[in-house]
Amino acid sequence: MNIAFIGLGRMGRGMARNLLRGGHTLTVYNRSREKAQALAGQGARVAESPAHACRDVEVVMTMVADDHAVEETVFGRDGIASAMKKNCIHVSHSTISPDLARRLTAEHGQRNQGYLSAPVFGRPDAAEAGKLLVVSAGRGELVERCRPLFDVIGRQSFVVGAEPWQANVSKLCGNFMIGSAIEALGEAYATLRKSGVAPLAFLDIMNALFGSPVIANYGSIIAKEQFEPAQFALHLGLKDLRLMLVTADERAAPMPMASLVHDHMVSAVAQGQAEMDWSSVARVAAREAGL
Repeated sequence: MNIAFIGLGRMGRGMARNLLRGGHTLTVYNRSREKAQALAGQGARVAESPAHACRDVEVVMTMVADDHAVEETVFGRDGIASAMKKNCIHVSHSTISPDLARRLTAEHGQRNQGYLSAPVFGRPDAAEAGKLLVVSAGRGELVERCRPLFDVIGRQSFVVGAEPWQANVSKLCGNFMIGSAIEALGEAYATLRKSGVAPLAFLDIMNALFGSPVIANYGSIIAKEQFEPAQFALHLGLKDLRLMLVTADERAAPMPMASLVHDHMVSAVAQGQAEMDWSSVARVAAREAGL
């Protein structure tokens, strides 16, 4: 398939490389050209702008940081919306607001272009290994056209609805649950440390109990305080919790735990942790326990 891939950060680089390994023709764009140039030696074409990248392609995949970056990529100067041909599909892998997903659906529809939301779960090492979880939503025929691409970048894909924004709600709820697990680990570890129990010994028990990679990975990071370099920066986690609370408010769905995790993330940012891994929010519980 002839694809444009825009956004080659820690997640996007691995996803793009797997598409190349899967035999797809790839044109790439990134604001920092050196990241795009690094893929040229693996067979990718390097574009001068998002618009240039998506001319004459079947699918445009974007993996950028937030709503603002997506809006700039799609609607800004040299944005993709004005350059995509009829029936080309835009697949947004970013964690964005349902509101923006609805706007993207409408705007692309007016141009006779397709749109899917397909955010992913997984860390950069999972992106590199092609083992992400892909959560998509949108028109069935568009999902089926893109399924072979999802199979290349992920170990499993899920369809959660016919409206693209439903995938974004699912991603926000998933990140809320991961953030809540991190909060629970931080609180438990604070009590354990004050009780003379080694967190890693406790983690062995929790791994046997839950068998969850979220518990295993973040439990180890928090116990060892390996918060740098960040796999997922705390300020991005805070962005997702903010979006979660806005979405919950729109649906009249109280989320008191989400409010707690959000406030602890705000506290962590105030303590200079914005660029640390979001699991460093566990330090808030430790500080409040006097550790």
